[in-house]
Formats: sequence, C-alpha cells, structure tokens
Amino acid sequence: MSLRCALLGAGRIGRIHGTNVARAVEGATLVAIADVDAAAAGELATRLHVPVVTTDYRDLLARDDVDAVVVCTPTATHHDVLMAAIAAGKAIFTEKPIDLDLRRIEAINAAVAAAGVPMMVGFQRRYDPDFARVREQVAAGVVGEIHVVRITSRDAVPPPRSFIATSGGIFLDMTVHDLDMVRFLTGREITGVYARASVLVDRMFAEEGDWDTAVLTLSLEGGLLATIDNSRRAVYGQDQRVEVFGSAGVVAAVNHTVDRVVSADASGGRSARLMAFFPERYVDAYRLEMQAFVDAVRGGRPMPVTGEDGRRATAVALAATQSARENRYIAVT
Repeated sequence: MSLRCALLGAGRIGRIHGTNVARAVEGATLVAIADVDAAAAGELATRLHVPVVTTDYRDLLARDDVDAVVVCTPTATHHDVLMAAIAAGKAIFTEKPIDLDLRRIEAINAAVAAAGVPMMVGFQRRYDPDFARVREQVAAGVVGEIHVVRITSRDAVPPPRSFIATSGGIFLDMTVHDLDMVRFLTGREITGVYARASVLVDRMFAEEGDWDTAVLTLSLEGGLLATIDNSRRAVYGQDQRVEVFGSAGVVAAVNHTVDRVVSADASGGRSARLMAFFPERYVDAYRLEMQAFVDAVRGGRPMPVTGEDGRRATAVALAATQSARENRYIAVT
C-alpha cells in the first residue's frame, strides 16, 4: 500500500519535498498540503494535483487517510507541529534542525520513543551519491586511519533578511549540515569546537545578530581533526567539497558543474559553471533521502537518520555559536 503523505509547509524546501513525494518517490502519494499562506499551498496543490489543501496543519493530522507528514514549516514552529504529529501517531519526516533548543529537541525525541512513531531528520547530504561514495571508501579503509576531514560549504545566494531573523544563525541553519557530514563520514563524535565568524558579505547579517562567513576547527573522538569553512555567498556558484585524509591516502568529492564538458585553446582551458544553488546541486540527494524515508516506514525498519543525529549536530552548532561569540574552544558532551 502506498504511504499517504501530507506536506506541512509549502515554501522553498516544501516545494522540493512535495514534488519528490508526488512525482519521484516510489511507494508514496502526496494527499494533502498545509500552509498558512493559502496561495502558496493552493498553487503547489494545483501543480501537483493534490486534492486536499488547508491553512491549518492540524486539519491534516486529524485525517485517517494521512499516514505520514513531511514537516517543512519554519524551525520556530517545529516543536508544536512535531508534538502534535507524534500525538496523532503519524510517521514523520522533519527538516533540520529539529528545534533551536536542545531541551525541546530532547523532549521531542522522548515523545517519539514513547509513542513508537518513526521520525527521520532531513540531512540530505548523506544521500548525495558522491558524499555517500566517500563514506563507503573511508569505511573500506582506503584512507587508513583518519587524520583530518576538510569541508568547504559556500552558498551561491544569501538568504533573505526575513529568513535570517528566525533561522537561528549561520551555525544552526547552514553549518549544521557540515557538522552532520563530519559525523557521517568518520563515524566519530565531535568532542569540541573552536569557531571564528565575520560579516564580510552583507551588513544585513550583523543587523540581525548573525554572521555570513565562518571557519571552524573540530576535535573528534580518537584525536581526529576537522575543519569547515562557510560563506553565505560564493559568486561562482554552489561550492560544496569534502575531503578525508588519513594514514594511507585521501578521498575527496569535488564540485558539481552544470555539465562535464571542458574545452581548451591557446588562451587556456574552460569548464562549465558550478551549480546555481543548493536545490540544483542536491536534486538527487533530496529524492534519495525521501525514498529512504518512505522505504523505511513501509518496511517497518529503523529510521536511517534519527532524532539523536539531529540532536548531536544541533548541540555542536550551538557550541560553535557560543565559541564564535566568546572566542574560545567549547567542549561538546
């Protein structure tokens, strides 16, 4: 039987997930959409031929013909939305971060465990084929003992001011993906962070109490080290690279370009531009992530990315925020 899904939130990320559930994921059907913006919900429902539209997500949680919810509402709403979905007994896919407060995340995770409902957290980069292949090679021993992980993550387009104000800041919104990737690639926990951050792209970030550029140094179990550099604007396109270096070698994933064609003449060589932004760069990852969620729910298997994964990445992101503010190393427990 197809997993009947309701989309909660029809913004940018909601449109990505909703389109995948409706058109690209096997074993799932998009049966309803909720968004406080009736026009946004209606436009997406029309485009995807979804029969039920509402401005109140609770209407969908009460329906017997909804098996699962895909939560793409603003992070500040997650606690109430997730608690209501848990109480309704729905399977849950939720975008990251689960919440901006560790105590609320722990309460949500405890409620999930008590109710016995499945909940998966959306860290789509785990499903990027290149990054997944890096992890496979690291796990197979290609690099030997891991020494250093390096991640570059630079967005092509800065977020709007309205988003920054409720996002929790660069570390909780953007870097949290990279922190999860460090855990994913190494299989080790992060034990501490030293972060420095600046406003170099747009004064708007400072006005909202945030930064747009950051560099982190991480310590991990076993003495491993990792570095992450972030920017909210890379004028040349979406810059997403990872490298794992160890005693026996190195494995790396390079940037994606709009095509793989290169040319050269007497003036030099040329290659295609990088992907325009994250939706294009991670188109496969978003689809594969949602397929993994649907397959796990239908098969009664454990969620591949758990609430605890979400909690751990958020804990380091909060520590990085503290480190940047206080200019000191912060241990993570």
